[in-house]
Amino acid sequence: MKLFFRIFFKTLRFFLEPLILLWDKLTPPKGIIRSEQEQSDMDKKTQNLALYQFNSCPFCIKVRRQIKRQSLAIQLIDAQHNQQHKEALLNGGGAIKVPCLKMINETGEVSWLYESNDIIRYLQDNFS
Repeated sequence: MKLFFRIFFKTLRFFLEPLILLWDKLTPPKGIIRSEQEQSDMDKKTQNLALYQFNSCPFCIKVRRQIKRQSLAIQLIDAQHNQQHKEALLNGGGAIKVPCLKMINETGEVSWLYESNDIIRYLQDNFS
């Protein structure tokens, strides 16, 4: 029975992943339009942020769309296909779970934030 479910969900993902990615590409959110100086200042504020994500993960897409909505320059890191990034996520954050926002503060201290809703709330509270 486990084998049946494994095959079923792999097949389902095989067909749904391209549709989800296509939907994301065809319906991009409108970003905030800022002056060059304001955007430059915002880019400096976000330079120490990195989102560890899987390309077709619905929760990662949700966070990426929020990043686009807010016109934030946050580094996107593929933790699915790159073993080094996957290990960095495990060693730093404690789990291979995405999305995960890596934040480095002014003193160089690193913190990791999991859960898409928490990440979106953090972005809205700190970069609006």
